[in-house]
Amino acid sequence: MAVETASANIDVHAPPSEYYRLPPSRRSAGINRSRSKSHQRSHHLYGINGHLDQVEEESSESLDSADQQDEQKTPIRLKRSSTSFSNMRRRGSVDEKSTLTRRFLVDIDTIEKAILAQEDTNGDYQITVEDSGPKMLRVPTASSGGFRTFEVRGTYMLSNLLQEIALARDCGMNQVVIDEDRLNENPVNRLSRMIRTSFWNGLVRCMDESGIQAICNDPKNTKPGAQPIIYVPHDDHAAYEYYTGIARDLSNYRIKVVRLPRDITPRYVKSINNEFGILSLAADVSHDANGRLVYRPLPFVVPGGRFNEQYGWDSYFETLGLLVDGRYQLGKNMVDNFVYEIKHYGKILNANRSYYLTRSQPPFLTDMVLKVFEALPDKTDDEKRRNHEWLRRSFDAAITEYLTVWTCAPRLDAKTGLSCYHPTGIGMPPETESTHFDHTIEPFAERLGVGVEEYKRLYANDMISEPELDAYFVHDRAVRESGHDTSYRLERRCANLATVDLNCLLYKYEVDIADTLDAHFGGRFEWSGGRETTAAEWRARAEQRRQGIDKYLWNEKKGLYFDYDVALGEQSVYESVTALWALWAGCATPAQARRLVDASCRKFEVKGGLVSGTEESRGVISLQRPNRQWDYPFGWAPHQIMAWYGLYNYGFVDVARRFAYRWLFTITQAFVDFNGVVPEKFDVVNMTHRFQVEYGNVGVDFKHVPREGFGWMNASYQVGLTYLTTHMRRALGMLTPPDMFFAKSNWKIDGTPSHSPATTPGPVPVFISEIGTPKYRAQSNALFGALKNLAISDCQGKLVYNDGSISPERDQAVNDPVSPTSFFISENRKKRSSRRKWRGSGKKRYGAAAF
Repeated sequence: MAVETASANIDVHAPPSEYYRLPPSRRSAGINRSRSKSHQRSHHLYGINGHLDQVEEESSESLDSADQQDEQKTPIRLKRSSTSFSNMRRRGSVDEKSTLTRRFLVDIDTIEKAILAQEDTNGDYQITVEDSGPKMLRVPTASSGGFRTFEVRGTYMLSNLLQEIALARDCGMNQVVIDEDRLNENPVNRLSRMIRTSFWNGLVRCMDESGIQAICNDPKNTKPGAQPIIYVPHDDHAAYEYYTGIARDLSNYRIKVVRLPRDITPRYVKSINNEFGILSLAADVSHDANGRLVYRPLPFVVPGGRFNEQYGWDSYFETLGLLVDGRYQLGKNMVDNFVYEIKHYGKILNANRSYYLTRSQPPFLTDMVLKVFEALPDKTDDEKRRNHEWLRRSFDAAITEYLTVWTCAPRLDAKTGLSCYHPTGIGMPPETESTHFDHTIEPFAERLGVGVEEYKRLYANDMISEPELDAYFVHDRAVRESGHDTSYRLERRCANLATVDLNCLLYKYEVDIADTLDAHFGGRFEWSGGRETTAAEWRARAEQRRQGIDKYLWNEKKGLYFDYDVALGEQSVYESVTALWALWAGCATPAQARRLVDASCRKFEVKGGLVSGTEESRGVISLQRPNRQWDYPFGWAPHQIMAWYGLYNYGFVDVARRFAYRWLFTITQAFVDFNGVVPEKFDVVNMTHRFQVEYGNVGVDFKHVPREGFGWMNASYQVGLTYLTTHMRRALGMLTPPDMFFAKSNWKIDGTPSHSPATTPGPVPVFISEIGTPKYRAQSNALFGALKNLAISDCQGKLVYNDGSISPERDQAVNDPVSPTSFFISENRKKRSSRRKWRGSGKKRYGAAAF
């Protein structure tokens, strides 16, 4: 047999398709993934600088003895040299028991039955901390040919063993050799690897022939006994030809292809409520040499679980994670699908299903386009030309969406100039469970003297009119359009609220369009809507909206942004973490940012990250008033990611990292303790993903091994890791609780920056071009405008202007080209001076604790 070359070796932490493809002899340690840097160096310390002259290795039969029980095993003995040990590094955080790699010989069916029978005491096909088994299983070793066994101990390793067995079976294996290093892999590295190599692939869908078969089997796509329906736009003839061909080829599925009318009205959408189906998306369309249609639907990423469509704002956060992992093509595909939706359906849809045709979701398109554009390869002139054309087409769609969806009736409030979530659908949303609205309809049914089911039939067929109920469903649909379904913040009033989140997003649209027109189109753009638009126009829109946000949404007394009720003419009192979106958009001034961060740390920071809102705002919970999933005590990935970006942009680096560590710890702990679970959301106050709340918790129901995670949760983990220093990542791998880590690391826990933006330690998060400064151009961003003639000094947290006065915000002109670093000058000088004194004191930065 030929000798295997080193180049043929693969990492023991490689994806299952690679790891189980080759025999154990061709596996190498690859990238060392142990839990500390010092442990990673341990294999290289022997004999270095005379500190460790010799290692007495085990006997020639060490492969066998390494597999015996610990009490029978001969430990490694190190002979000291006469050289001083004063320069030796400390030992690793995890002691080694052998210099040899232990491997297990696993008969898949036998070990699976054994581990489930012994350890899975609650019968959910998972090994978790809630199981009451002994948490120890003897597994045959490969070096002894299965004659000897070795103990696999602990929830984490046992659950990993169960997962690896399932993954090996997927690869067609009946018996397999598994490295011990794969079972005790650092959980941070293991989860990040699974997201990168497995979870994203598990979430990819496509509207091609095989994807259509899966769609037809989705219970949401049709009612029992009804035909699956594919809706295609009126003028997309290629799509209609393609899907009618699929319907013929898959005749056993009885697929019905329907061409939508040119004008998709709310009344028409209501008329197909009982015939709901999937909507076509973008494709690469061409013709072969014989003139036959070549139609290739674009793959995209879905949230996961029961959500098997491309969703609106989910796609933005999924794209951020995909870009971290180098999957820019999937992000580009999802942008192209959104452009297709705007062209053919009039808006970016809640998701590509028929009952969402009148409803959008929070708008992120411009930032999504720019993030993908920055990642596209551009080495050749042809690539640059294609990228520029793609950018033009994408921004043309974004301008269309802005002008025809978000800044016109019914979503625009003319008095304030701000926008509200206000979809145009009619009647009860058909996607909900059949009994979802029974408690709401019951009083109306009693008033009319009929049963609830009869009332719903009469109401759905326009046989009765009830304005109060009509208004309720307008607000209910608006809550769903906001993405925050549901929350007491928005219930029964959402269509009347100019929310902080929506108007910050639209401010970002205006800024992005202005900057992109300047940077790539010479300041002028021929919009397909029939007129030319300029960067100056969009800067004026941005400044007008910023002033509206300051006037109606900013609360000077509380130091927070609040939603504004345009019907009542007053601010809402609900304290929401979406106030931090102003930092992401860049529409807060320095003084507002400082007060906002201080208030947010007090109100929204909890053990597991950022909570959606305060307990006081949510109110009392009872059987009659159950908890809502976007209220206290729940935390969601979008809120975390938006806060990290915003805080980092404004120089609150430590605060961003602290929030990121808390959130990633929550995910990692659940991953370790609950068989690799990555759920949709968390209770970040009680640190659990197991709770009773409306709609449940997607991503927790699986057998043996998680295969998808959850879209934006996966993204938050990959993005969040880019914010952590090496020290923080090491502590996270050791599952060091956040408060313990911050205390032992002397971590600053208030809301002020503790590092100079120019000298921030650790890695710079992806997509942020300048550390600690807003990314956006000076002429478009409120922060830059406010920095002119402004210096910060220690005056009880108040702004001190160069004229010596302490006054409210007085923003300068938005087109002043000023350097953002002036904001930090005085404070940084003091910090540099204090650091020099501190370094000379001989104190260690992180104290005595080692992680």
